[in-house]
Amino acid sequence: MLFLRLFFGSIFIVCCLTTLSNEASLPNAEVEALESIGRTLGKTNWNFTGTCIQGNGRLDQPSPEFNESYVDNVICDCSFNNYTTCHVIHILLKGQGLSGTLPLNLTSLPFLQEIDLTRNYLNGTIPPGWGSSTRLIKIVLENNGLSGTLPAALRDLPKIEKLHLGSNYFTGTIPETFASLTSLKEFRISDNNFTGQIPDFIFRNWTNLEKIYIEGSGLSGPIPSINATLLNLTYIIISDLNGAETNFTQLVIDATLPKLDRLMMRSCNLIGEIPASFGTFTSIKILDLSFNRLTGEIPNQLSGLNFDNLFLNGNNFTGSVPQWLQKTNEKVDLSYNNFNDTSESSCQISKTVNLFASIARLNNTGIVPCLTNQDVDICSSEPLHFVHINCGGREITVNGTTYEADIDQAGPSTFYRSTNWAFSSTGIFLGNDNTDDNYFFDNGQVSVNGRDEQLYKNARLAPSSLTYYVFCLANATYLVNLHFAEIQFTNDRNYSSLGRRIFDVYIQGERVLKDFNIKEKTGGAGIPTVEPINANVTDGTLEIRFRWTGKGTTSIPERGIYGPLISAISIFDPKYKPGSISAAAVVGIVAGVVFAALLILGILWWNGCLRRKSTLEQDLKGIELQTTSFTLRQIKAATNDFHASNKIGEGGFGPSTRALWQKARWLLLSSYQLDRSKETVSL
Repeated sequence: MLFLRLFFGSIFIVCCLTTLSNEASLPNAEVEALESIGRTLGKTNWNFTGTCIQGNGRLDQPSPEFNESYVDNVICDCSFNNYTTCHVIHILLKGQGLSGTLPLNLTSLPFLQEIDLTRNYLNGTIPPGWGSSTRLIKIVLENNGLSGTLPAALRDLPKIEKLHLGSNYFTGTIPETFASLTSLKEFRISDNNFTGQIPDFIFRNWTNLEKIYIEGSGLSGPIPSINATLLNLTYIIISDLNGAETNFTQLVIDATLPKLDRLMMRSCNLIGEIPASFGTFTSIKILDLSFNRLTGEIPNQLSGLNFDNLFLNGNNFTGSVPQWLQKTNEKVDLSYNNFNDTSESSCQISKTVNLFASIARLNNTGIVPCLTNQDVDICSSEPLHFVHINCGGREITVNGTTYEADIDQAGPSTFYRSTNWAFSSTGIFLGNDNTDDNYFFDNGQVSVNGRDEQLYKNARLAPSSLTYYVFCLANATYLVNLHFAEIQFTNDRNYSSLGRRIFDVYIQGERVLKDFNIKEKTGGAGIPTVEPINANVTDGTLEIRFRWTGKGTTSIPERGIYGPLISAISIFDPKYKPGSISAAAVVGIVAGVVFAALLILGILWWNGCLRRKSTLEQDLKGIELQTTSFTLRQIKAATNDFHASNKIGEGGFGPSTRALWQKARWLLLSSYQLDRSKETVSL
């Protein structure tokens, strides 16, 4: 009985909903507006009938599977006029491959709250008319090809909460009129070409701000003060600022920000010291102040932080590494600083604290102390003339050259050492909720075309910085071949082909590649390229660094895909020939031979072998001689009277001839003089 009630009740509800759905419709003006918007965007498969389904709100055919990267939705609210009228409230066209422009006006959709056009090929500018859509809450235009300046008219969006403009080509300054956007919660403008300073009103007027992303935006410092009224602020992510310095000691970041979870100011021209008051930010999980010019000692008050990741690498910190940092189990990177040297210093502690190159070096030359502290005979063998590394892959041999394996899992603060090379990797992939991030990539999707494709099936990745350090090299000018192939993006027209990976490359501290884009250089994904660069080695070491500068996409084909990628490294001295001997070795060998010869001569002299004997008796001493005398007649008979046919030759002491004796033995007469008048032979 209960089953029948439920069954008929369900049928009744479905019928009611169907009736409501059939009765509810869009006004003709909105149907026409959607068709016009579709044509402008390049959306060719829209065919509206005027009906709008309450709930999922789809006006077109649903995708076979839900994919956050591919969304094709128009969502309506059909609660108007007793559920007889619908209005469009959301337009979500993500990853559609749209190649049109933005519609000039959205006012024909008066109830529109959100427009999300992420991951398309849209170009052109943001129309000023969008400022009239006063119900807009979310504008998401990330990962397109939009350009131009931001229209000042957007100041008239009183309800706007999300403004995501990252990974486009916007220029100009942030309009001062944006100070009125006090309802804004998320502001993302990374990877653009803006100019000017970060506006003061961001941290002063936007009191509802929760997340801000300004990475590689083109904006300049100094960073404005952050006041205590931003009670909901959780993410401050700023990096790679141009222009003026920011004195971190004077930067007012109020310690009462109760929800601050991530504070990242990487490569922002920060100077000064870390204030002790930072120890009160107990909510911070990620603190990244890397690649600045901060000085002084790390305050012990930071031991009160409840962080998961701490990045202080690439600064000028001095003093001792705090004991609490050496004992922590969290990820800490202190590499490339100027801490005091200690004999027990190692390059990494417990696989979580990276101390590589953290000790000050005199004139910044020679092998970093943490390597020599652990291995005093680190370069006891002959110096190297070549090193080949298969980054992110196993050992392979290509065209007779063996590339060493490089398969360490790595992590946010990793140092790894092989026999004569090491790498230091730092950073975390933001936006990726997967805690098991891989710092190397095994390509199973993108086919690699070209020679030596084995080298490009794997690659090592890094979210912030990756440094390869080669030691025990012979001093010479080397050719460094950097092997690249983009294997995380595709070449088709879907959203995964929109990815742009941009980073810088430094060799021996000098930037040799700026804003390097693998896919742009090769003309597509899966195409190898080799960048040959000369490098001088004068102290036996070679350093190659790959740095992400906040540019390029960060969420294609999924979030957390960005940063440097390197397939293989080949380092060799083009003048070196295997088996050849260096000049120093030649000098050593010659000196050794001369010494050995003198030693042998001395021994022979000591034993009398080289001293002249004064008499024949001394010469023949100890020798039992058997002598035979011959008459001249016998000699003449044996030599056939010294016939010319028996003559062998003639030296400085006279001729030499042979004589036949007793038909069985030949005798040699050497250095004789024949005097026929006296019938004598002088031997």
